[in-house]
Parts: sequence; C-alpha cells; structure tokens
Amino acid sequence: MIADDDALSRKVLEDSLLDWGYDVLVTRNGEEAWEALSQPNHPNLIILDWMMPGYDGVDICRMLRRRQGSRYTYVILLTSRDSRKDLVMGLESGVDDYITKPFDPEELKYRLRIGERIVALEERILRMARTDYLTGLLNRRAFMERLEGERNRSIRDGKNLSIVMADIDFFKRVNDLYGHQNGDLVLQEFAKCLREACRQYDFVGRYGGEEFIIGLPGTGLEESKLLAERIRKIIEAHQIKTPDHNTFIQVTSSFGAASIASQSQASYDDLIKSADRALYQAKKDGRNRVAWEATLT
Repeated sequence: MIADDDALSRKVLEDSLLDWGYDVLVTRNGEEAWEALSQPNHPNLIILDWMMPGYDGVDICRMLRRRQGSRYTYVILLTSRDSRKDLVMGLESGVDDYITKPFDPEELKYRLRIGERIVALEERILRMARTDYLTGLLNRRAFMERLEGERNRSIRDGKNLSIVMADIDFFKRVNDLYGHQNGDLVLQEFAKCLREACRQYDFVGRYGGEEFIIGLPGTGLEESKLLAERIRKIIEAHQIKTPDHNTFIQVTSSFGAASIASQSQASYDDLIKSADRALYQAKKDGRNRVAWEATLT
C-alpha cells in the first residue's frame, strides 16, 4: 500500500511498484490510509509519505504500532525531511525504514525486498507458533483463539456455531503393533481426511494426542452430525499404506457433536464440554460412531 497526497509522486511510486510485480493499493491521504489499514487482511508492506493532510505518516505508524495486530506491518517512510532529528523522530514512531525524496528507484526496490523477507519470516514464525508440528493443523491454543472469535461472530450474526470432536479408536494398539513412526503416519492421514472433508471456512485443530476438533461456523447440530458421520465413513474405509508398502493400516474413529445457539448465554467453553461428553458417550457405546448432545440454548 502506498499513501501520498502528491499526485505526481503517487503515480511514480505506483508505476514503479507495478513494474516490479507488486499488487498496489493506492491511498491519497492519511485518512484513506488509516481506513485501509483498519480492514481485515490489509497490506502488510506499506510506503507512507510523511507530510499528508490529516494523519501524517508518523501519526499512522504510531497508531499502527499501538494497535499491535496479529500480523506485522512493515513501514517505509518517504519524506524530503532528512535531518538527524527527523530521522530519529521517524524511527521512534515505529517506522522500519526511511527513504528521502526524491527517491532512487533501485534503492527503494531493494529496501522493499528487505521488507518482504522480514514480513515472510514473521509470518513463518507465527504459523509455527499456531500450528501442530506433526499434522499441520491448528494447535490447541490457536484453535481455542479462533473458536472464541467465531463465537463472538455467531452472536453478532445470529447464527449457530457447532464443533465436532474426534478420537481415533484404540490408537495405542496402532503404536504397539506398527510402531510410533507408523502411528505418526496414521495421525497425519487422519488429519488430512478431516481437512479434505470440511468446507473452506471450517477450521480444524489437533486437540491433543489422537484427539482432534473441528469448528463449524454458521452450522446447526443436524449439519454437524451429518459431517461427523461422513468423516466416520471416510476414515473407516481409508487404508493407510506404510512407508515400506508391505502393510496397510485401517482405523476407526468416534465423534462427539455439539452446537450452541447464537442467543445462548453459554460460552464456547461450554460448547467444548458438550462435545467432549458426546465423544465420551460415543466411545462408551462401542466406538466407531457419532454421538451428540442437544443444542445449547
């Protein structure tokens, strides 16, 4: 994203960035820039002109750093002010880099590439912190954060929220019979089946060990039961080939479905407990089946 109130400077910047292969969001002043940065999934590599009407580049950077969103935004400040005092002021506001006008295009290009590397590294670290290392699914903490957000959204939108908890039946036997390496393979294949069976906007996590959890925004109990039964059949029919290609492993799984109405006073933690009780019931009733509790209202 670029923010510059000077039409000629803005045009030169935009043309250069397009030539270098960037997608460019153009804003003409501080208010437009801040509005763009207040949107979900806003650009995380931005060039701000220091002197603009309303919010200037330093103002925007200070507000951005105070907000401390989940995604890091790399900020390059573009200005004709080049005194040491100005440089210190810009850096104190949280600016990552600083280029004086008139800028050298080649210098800007390579400073942007530095910004890209830093943003990519930050995103990689964030993914690692939120992802289960073995399955690539959300880890428990990341899933719970997402579930809390989806519960708040369900209240605003007036829609139900459902979850399904899944457990691989007799998983200890898999490790005992085939070894822990093949046990890890079973977990990975199970996670893959869950991901592929879900909608694009559903979210899947590893809850712990051989237990998994699926978040289903805007979904009622009947839909969650149908999904769980569909996954159960997929797992039951799935043959997992070991790396030596001499053995096929088949497992079954048990599921607990739960749903919460948008107007319910219950919490997302209550929803987890409801699904956990249903999963326990499915295992108590013989495993390889789906159980559920009434919608929390």
